[in-house]
Amino acid sequence: MKKTLLVTAALAASLAPAAARAQNVSGFNADRFNPSERGSEWFALDTLDLRGDARPAVGVVAEYAASPFTLKNADGSRGTAIVSSQAFLHAGGSLVLFDRARFALNIPFGIVDSGNSGTTTSGTAYAAPTNLAAGDARASLDVRLVGEYASPFTLAVGGSFFVPTGDPRQYTGDGVSHGLVRLQAAGEAGVFAYAINIGYQERAQQNYVADAAYGSGLIYGLALGLRVADRHLLVGPEIYGEANTSQSDSFFKNGSTPLEAILGLHYTIGTDWRVGAGAGPGITRDIGSPAFRGMLSFEWTPAYKPPPPPAPPPAPVADRDGDGIPDSVDACPDKPGVKTDDPKTNGCPPDRDGDGIPDAEDACPDKPGVKTDDPKTNGCPPDRDGDGIPDAEDACPDKPGVKTDDPKTNGCPPDRDGDGIIDSEDACPDAPGPRTDDPKTNGCPKAAVVNGMIKISEQVKFATGSAKILKDSDELLGAVADIFLKHTEIAKVRIEGHTDNVGKPAANKQLSQARADSVKAWLVKHGIDKKRMSTQGFGQEKPIDDNATDKGRANNRRVEFHIEDGGTPPAPAGAAPATGGAAPAPAPATGGGGAAPPPPPAPGH
Repeated sequence: MKKTLLVTAALAASLAPAAARAQNVSGFNADRFNPSERGSEWFALDTLDLRGDARPAVGVVAEYAASPFTLKNADGSRGTAIVSSQAFLHAGGSLVLFDRARFALNIPFGIVDSGNSGTTTSGTAYAAPTNLAAGDARASLDVRLVGEYASPFTLAVGGSFFVPTGDPRQYTGDGVSHGLVRLQAAGEAGVFAYAINIGYQERAQQNYVADAAYGSGLIYGLALGLRVADRHLLVGPEIYGEANTSQSDSFFKNGSTPLEAILGLHYTIGTDWRVGAGAGPGITRDIGSPAFRGMLSFEWTPAYKPPPPPAPPPAPVADRDGDGIPDSVDACPDKPGVKTDDPKTNGCPPDRDGDGIPDAEDACPDKPGVKTDDPKTNGCPPDRDGDGIPDAEDACPDKPGVKTDDPKTNGCPPDRDGDGIIDSEDACPDAPGPRTDDPKTNGCPKAAVVNGMIKISEQVKFATGSAKILKDSDELLGAVADIFLKHTEIAKVRIEGHTDNVGKPAANKQLSQARADSVKAWLVKHGIDKKRMSTQGFGQEKPIDDNATDKGRANNRRVEFHIEDGGTPPAPAGAAPATGGAAPAPAPATGGGGAAPPPPPAPGH
């Protein structure tokens, strides 16, 4: 009530006759729209939702005004629009504290500011705005006095302090700090909602703008609306304005009494988000009252969550051994124990590993585990894959594996070459290689010694219909050369060329021979002794896939490297390669344990 008396005293003082009329000013804040704090469901008024403790709300209000500052001609008609279009983006937030008080900030950012220069009938010149500028920032505090949100009547007292961050030359600020005090009321009855405010705004300057009083004044507003759509939508009109008190002859007088009306709506999406839209005219054409004002808003307003009711005091429970288990259900009421699901052991010791399973039923009484229906595993650490290695130590808890000393591989399936691909999925389990989608090459390097062959993970690429090796295959053949250099025990390798069945058999055989020779020549050029290699072209004679499909023909166009002497046993020259590119098993030895018969000489050599 003290604050209310102060407001009344200030209002009475300001209504006293002024000693002398101040001069016209050339710059001021033409935007008289003062948006409500974030969290309100009105644009200018306030629903006074002051519930919660440390409950935030943040959002933006976009606001456009048409002709908020227009000069008047001598006959009273509308003259030059000094500010013809002005728009702000009001970014702000609020924080409700102690279920009663709300602290809020609002910062207007100018996004449109245009107009025309002009002169009043008394000769005062006003320049048009030339640049965008921020408006005056605002900090506010409101305190709920009586009532609750959405009750028939809620009353709050508060005020705002404006910092001169705006630019008077662009008509976005007053150039001095100023403030206001206000009383606000709001309430609901069924689907009807209302809001009222009245207050006093104190501006330090007491001047005239375009021959109309500008300065301190009474502020007021009224909103009426309907709550529909399960209380998600509030829609209704708002009327708000000012009455200048800086001069005794200006109170509710023409030129100094801006008054506006808007029809707005706010819709709550879910529980935490809210959008709004509104528009309306200036009822008077006084300074700051535009011909039209439109607004859009978007806010994050978390729903109020009431605190849980206090828990009732616990009823006294008899517990002689102090183990937290009431004597009425404690199988051992005089000995501290642990809680179990078995009435015969509930509240009784022992449980050495503390897993809640009595030692008498615990298959692993010294290792905390989980309860199972199997007496052999009940109370033991989890082992999802059943490989005997607890999940806590198992690097692959969902794949049965083997025990190792390496925590990274303990419990994982075997991986002899250590390339991260288990042997059962690794096409080259003894040669580390990358993972691929092809089970025939998965885990294989570009070249590796596998089953009597130097197995390559991709095809040697030639120019179409030619024996010219493309540069794309240099890295692949380099890997084959590395095999020769690292495996000096390999004394002889047969390089085979193969084609599909497209074309004449004789031409295909000649092409396959030329391609095998090209590969040999490439390897010789890169340091491999030619005596360690022979070549043979088979043309279309040894397909490994169906020549009736494009994919099959592509697979049949290939180069193979068969080890004839040294390394793993070689494959015979006349045998077709095994599925997946690996060489077939060598022909059985003859002559009582002798070696397999040598391959026939390659034609053309």
